[in-house]
Amino acid sequence: MNPQLAESPFLLACRRQAVPHTPVWFMRQAGRSLPEYRKVRAGTEMLTACATPDLVVEITMQPVRRYGVDAAIFFSDIVVPLKAIGIDLDIKPGVGPVVAEPIRDAAAIERLRPLEPGDVPYITEAVTELTKELGPTPLIGFAGAPFTLASYLIEGGPSKNHDHTKSMMYGAPGLWHALMDRLTTITLAWLKVQADAGASALQLFDSWVGAVAPRDYREFVLPYTSRIFAGLEELGVPRVHFGVGTGELLHVMGEAGADVVGVDWRVPLDEAARRVGAGKALQGNLDPAILLAPWEVVRERARAVVEAGRAAEGHVFNLGHGVLPSTDPNQLARLTDYVHEISAR
Repeated sequence: MNPQLAESPFLLACRRQAVPHTPVWFMRQAGRSLPEYRKVRAGTEMLTACATPDLVVEITMQPVRRYGVDAAIFFSDIVVPLKAIGIDLDIKPGVGPVVAEPIRDAAAIERLRPLEPGDVPYITEAVTELTKELGPTPLIGFAGAPFTLASYLIEGGPSKNHDHTKSMMYGAPGLWHALMDRLTTITLAWLKVQADAGASALQLFDSWVGAVAPRDYREFVLPYTSRIFAGLEELGVPRVHFGVGTGELLHVMGEAGADVVGVDWRVPLDEAARRVGAGKALQGNLDPAILLAPWEVVRERARAVVEAGRAAEGHVFNLGHGVLPSTDPNQLARLTDYVHEISAR
C-alpha cells in the first residue's frame, strides 16, 4: 500500500480516527452526469466498458480530476461477476440489468459456479493501474450484496415489489438459502480480487434490501452479509455496508460486521448513529435531488449533514444514493470544496 494512503482522510474517517476535514466522495460520481463520461462511453455498451481496462481507468479517474474528492470508486457494475461466470444477462439503457433466464429452481442455482480470479483478468489489470495513477487517493472496490443480486436473478430484472424474490424466500427457504450461499461465495471472491489488486476499501451495495422487514433481514440476509464481512476482515481494509430504504434495518445492519454503515437520505445522521450503535463510522447522506436545487439550498442542507455527522464516531460525507444523471457537475465540485471548508479542523 502507498504509504501516503495512511494519511487519507477517507481511510482515517472509516477507521474512526481524527481527520483534517470531513472526507467526501459521491456514489455514482463517475457516470452520466459528466460530459467527459458520455464522450468516452459513446458507442460502447456498459458491460463492454466494464471489461476494458483503459476505459475503466479513465472513467474512474474523471471525477477525481474534476471534483477533488477524497476517494475514487472503481468503475464497474454489480452484475459483472455474474456475467463473468456465464450468466446470460445484459444492461439495457433506461432499464438496468436484465437476465435472459431467471433463476427459480435448484437446477438453475446449480449453474452458479464459483468465481475465479482468472475469470476477470481485466479487473486486476484496471485496479492495479488505478492504484498507480491515484497515488495518495484511495480506491474503493465494490460488489452487489447477495440479496440484491438474488433479486435481479430471480425477477429477471429490476422489480418494484420483488414478488418472485419474496415468494422464494418465504415459500422455498431451502432454495433461497442455496442461492444466497452461492452468491455469497461469488461476492466474496469478487471483492478479494479487487483488494488483492490494490483497492484500499470495499463497499457492499444492497440496493433492494430495504424491501424486507428487520425480522426477515435477520433470518434471510444477515447470515450472508456477515459471512462476507468476516471473510474480508483479514485483508485489513475498511468495509462499508450500504442499502437504500434501510432506516428500519440500521440496527441489524450494524451487526453485520462492516466498519462503516452507509445511510440514505431518509434518516438524519445523528439518529442513524443511535440506531447503528457504537463502534461504527457512518457514510452519507445528502438527498441526491437536492443537488438540482439552487446552490443556497445545497449549502444549507450540506451544512446540516456535516453537523449531524458529528454525532458519529467517524463520518464520510456522501449522498444518500447515487448522483442523478441530470446533476450539474459544478454543483458537485462546489459541494466538495464547501464540505472541506466548513469541516476543516
